[in-house]
Amino acid sequence: MIFPDFFEKRLEKFVLSGKSPIFAATIKRNAIMGKFINPFTDVGFKIIFGQDFSKPHLLDFLNALLEGERTITDLKFLDKEQPAIYDGDRSPIYDILCETESGEKIIVDMQNREHPNFKERMVYYASEAIVRQGEKGTDWNYDIKAVYMVAFTNFVLPGYNGRLRIDIGLTDLQKDELFTGKMRLICLQMPCFTKEADECDNQFERWIYILKNMEILDRMPWAAQNAVFQKLAEVAEVSKLSKEDRLKYDHALKRYRDTLNAISGAEQRGRAEGHIEDARKMKELGATIEFISQVTGLTAEEIEAL
Repeated sequence: MIFPDFFEKRLEKFVLSGKSPIFAATIKRNAIMGKFINPFTDVGFKIIFGQDFSKPHLLDFLNALLEGERTITDLKFLDKEQPAIYDGDRSPIYDILCETESGEKIIVDMQNREHPNFKERMVYYASEAIVRQGEKGTDWNYDIKAVYMVAFTNFVLPGYNGRLRIDIGLTDLQKDELFTGKMRLICLQMPCFTKEADECDNQFERWIYILKNMEILDRMPWAAQNAVFQKLAEVAEVSKLSKEDRLKYDHALKRYRDTLNAISGAEQRGRAEGHIEDARKMKELGATIEFISQVTGLTAEEIEAL
C-alpha cells in the first residue's frame, strides 16, 4: 500500500529524529553539577556579566559583538529596575542595563522560555530606554543617545531557524539603508550555534561557544591565551563562589532546570497528541495496526481503541 507524503514525513520524523534539542539539553544538563556556573540562570548571568568585577567580560563580549562598527572603552552599570513614571506604570526590569562612555544605553537580556510576542518585547524594552531620556522644559531638542538591546535566547524564533544572530535596525525600506542608528536590536539564538571549540574563528564565536557549553566544560578554553577568559574561569567556578552566592546560585539553577523540564514536558505532550492524530488518520486510510504502531510508537491496544 502506498501512503501519502504526510505519513512518510511523519515516519522519518518519529523514527529517525529522536528527542527534541531542548529535551536532550535538559537531560544532559540535569545529569551533572558543572564545574562552572550555568550562564542561563539569572544568578550565573549576573556573575558573568552584571557586576563591577565582571565589567571586563561584558566589555570584551560587546566589542566582539560589534567588531568592525565601534569600540566601547568603558561601561557604567545602571539600576536595572526603572522607577515608575506614573501610577500603574509597567516599568521594565532589565537583566543588565549599562551606559557607555558616550551615553549610549545597552540592555543585555537572557531568556529561556519562549514568548509569543518576544520581538515586540524587545522593541518595548528598547523604546522605554529611549523615552526615559526625555527631559522636561522647552530646551530639550530630542538629543537622544542610541539604545542597544542584546537578547540571548535559549529558543529559536519562528521563521528564524539556523540563524545565530538576528540584527535589526530602523531602515528606510525604499532606499534599503539605515534611517537612524538610535535603536538597535540584536537577538542571539543560542540553539543555532553548533560549532566546536576548534571551529571558532573569532572572539565573538569563542564567547558564544563558552556561554553555550560552560556548565559542561571541565576547563575554560582559550584561558591560557586570553586574560579575559582566564579571569572568567576564576569567577565562574562553582566551588569558588561565596556561601551566599552559592545558595543563590543553587536556587537559581533549580528554577532553570524546572523551566526546562516544564518545556520538555509540554513538548512530549504535544508529540503524544500528534501521534494519536496521525494514528487516527492512518487507520482511516486503511493502514495496518503493525505499521501504525511502527510509525507512532502507540501500542496495538491504543490504536484499536481510536
